[in-house]
Amino acid sequence: MKPLFHPALVNGPIGDPAVYIDFLFERRAILFDLGEISSLPPRKILRLSHIFISHTHMDHFIGFDHLLRIFLGREKKLHLYGPPGFLDQVWHRLASYTWNLVANYPTDFTIYAMEIHPDGKALRAMFRCRSGFVSEGNESLTISDGLLLDEETFQVRFIFLDHKIHSLAYAFEEKFHVNIMKNRLDELGLPVGPWLAELKKAIVMEVPGDTPFRIWWQENGRVVERWMSVDELKSRIMHIVPGQKIVYVTDALYSNENAEKIVELARGADYLFIEAPFLQDESERAALKCHLTTAQAGALAHRAGAVRVIPFHFSPKYAGVEEMLEWEVKSARSNGGY
Repeated sequence: MKPLFHPALVNGPIGDPAVYIDFLFERRAILFDLGEISSLPPRKILRLSHIFISHTHMDHFIGFDHLLRIFLGREKKLHLYGPPGFLDQVWHRLASYTWNLVANYPTDFTIYAMEIHPDGKALRAMFRCRSGFVSEGNESLTISDGLLLDEETFQVRFIFLDHKIHSLAYAFEEKFHVNIMKNRLDELGLPVGPWLAELKKAIVMEVPGDTPFRIWWQENGRVVERWMSVDELKSRIMHIVPGQKIVYVTDALYSNENAEKIVELARGADYLFIEAPFLQDESERAALKCHLTTAQAGALAHRAGAVRVIPFHFSPKYAGVEEMLEWEVKSARSNGGY
């Protein structure tokens, strides 16, 4: 069964934090954090629709200017999310440039930015190119149960972690994965085609099972159609399984409160991207810097039951010996502690 969403570190375990999630059958992607992204080709950057920022320390947000330069002059919409104070920070970054010529642009690149607060409140603003990126349409929102984005096929949730400032961790969850069994289609004499996407959409929208569903295709220049119930199609040509879960955790001191939040967010994750900047024998330094150690990251992954664990955000001091950190994470994950 081919996964629909492909996550990968943009800069490897030592470079600036950023995880790129590519959508297999769409010209679309999302990004967790916005460190240096110049290694991404422009075509990949232009797929981005949503970017989820943990916090705005420089190594997590320095890629904003590169992103802006790629998107500028294109008819694009981009959604950004971040912690308290984020709207002002986005505005100040945009206001640091002169925009006196953009009113005549034929396109209107627009940024929709949202800052999230621990009390469940959020503020959202719009920044349009042709208006010189002034803040417009400011509105207040309420977020329930940490649900930040809810689309047909996936959701994104968040938690607040303590990094001596607010740092956000995120979980991307596919609602479920629908696999079409080609051999069953052949047995029924049904071709692949756009109707399959419509069927998947009907299932996501929880259309009643006895609803008649139109199957159609072109044959010898004419439209051929058949009708079957949604339930019959589900049982005969589909295999439905739980969807992927991709979790991103970075920049958090090790505390009981943070640990419990991380474990709950990452429970059963197919991919857990978790920071591990320091070896366990530097736990005092990690605590001073408000970061996790390798062994702490591995133990949290064990408690969460994560299937794949990808440690990252290694301190540059470990350049060339990254395998030491990877081994400690793996060992703590296997042993369940440190």
